[in-house]
Order: sequence, then structure tokens, then C-alpha cells
Amino acid sequence: MTLSIAVLLKFFMFFMPGKADVPKTIYDFKVTALDGGSIDFAKYKGKKIMIVNTASQCGYTPQYAELQSLSEKFKDKLVIVGFPANDFGAQEPGTNKEIASFCQKNYGVTFPMAAKISVVGSGMAPIYQWLTNKKYNNLKDSEVKWNFQKYLIDEKGQLIAVYPSGTKPASPEVIAAIEK
Repeated sequence: MTLSIAVLLKFFMFFMPGKADVPKTIYDFKVTALDGGSIDFAKYKGKKIMIVNTASQCGYTPQYAELQSLSEKFKDKLVIVGFPANDFGAQEPGTNKEIASFCQKNYGVTFPMAAKISVVGSGMAPIYQWLTNKKYNNLKDSEVKWNFQKYLIDEKGQLIAVYPSGTKPASPEVIAAIEK
């Protein structure tokens, strides 16, 4: 009985408005970078932000090349932030150092990459709680279904689109949303 009450309390604490560990806006987030530094989303005010959960051993891994290309093409109006995660098919088993090396060596990634996190389940990182819950992002509830799902945030910090893994970063609908 005690376990059930504890589980219920945890459930209600997670879904209560104003949960302390989930910031109110995207600009309130500071996350650990792949290199151990920090990524402060406040410095991206005025730019669109694309957040992507990544994996090095996935069929979608070649999307790194298009993400890097978008990052270069739209450097004045878009910031891409990658979040390595080992949540789907154990396709990101490496350490942060191994992931950084892989991304640089194989795709020349220069956009910010966060330290490895979880994007689903009870260990879901707070930034993904914000991205996937309408009560925080003010757009819609979503579920991360696989690696390379993309979240696009506008220049004012509002979530404006969620693209599934199969949507290529340079697809016409993504480019149109970036250029808008």
C-alpha cells in the first residue's frame, strides 16, 4: 500500500503545474554540453532553435550531415542543438567523448551537442519534459518515438513544430518553417 501511495504522489508531482525542475521557457534551460561545458539557451533568444535527439548507430544517423548543412546555411537565424540518447534500440551506447569524436570525424558537426540524456520514460530530461508537454510548451503534447525527432522553436521561444524521425532536416516543410 505504501508503494502505491508513493507512486501516486510521484505521478501527481510530475503533472502539477509549476513543477520546480521544469523551467517555464526554453530560455531558462542550461544543459551540460558533450564536452562538459554548458549550453545556455538564453543566448539563443531571437533565433529559431531546432532540438534533435541523436544516435550514432541509427538508420537516421546520416541526418547529421543535413543538420550540419542547415546549421551552416542558416547560421544567422537558426541554432541546432543535438541531444544524444540511448533510448531506442541501444543505438547510442558511447560515452560523451566517443559521441563527440564520432560526430566530428564522420559529419564535421560544429553545432552544439548536449551530454547524453534520456528523452523518454521516468528518466526523461527536463528539457524533453518541456518539449513533450503542452502545459509547458503551449503547443501540444508529443511523444519521442525514435532517434532524430526534431522540435522547432521560433525566435520568441515558442515551440512551433514537431517533425518525426523520417522527416529529413532539409525537407521543404522544415526549410519553409525556418525561413518563415
